[in-house]
Amino acid sequence: MATEEFKVSGDDVISTVKKIIAEGNARRIMIKNDAEETLVEFPLTIGAVGALIAPLLAAVGAIAALVTKCTIVVEKRDPQKPAASEGTIEL
Repeated sequence: MATEEFKVSGDDVISTVKKIIAEGNARRIMIKNDAEETLVEFPLTIGAVGALIAPLLAAVGAIAALVTKCTIVVEKRDPQKPAASEGTIEL
């Protein structure tokens, strides 16, 4: 599983998370504070859009208001494995 980290200010958290979601290849997003403590962690499901993303962004906005700097850690899907096969068992 590949991961990517973004160091951002509190003002840029929401816009960065929106960009990550729009790319569509993230499985999980974690937001950590300066002390590397995880503040929030949420999985992204395939096809999560619109009404499902709005509460998530509200939570991210609340966290952004509390921190000046944070790290966004993005766990990405394996590009070698098709997304539809995740979580399925072949017999």
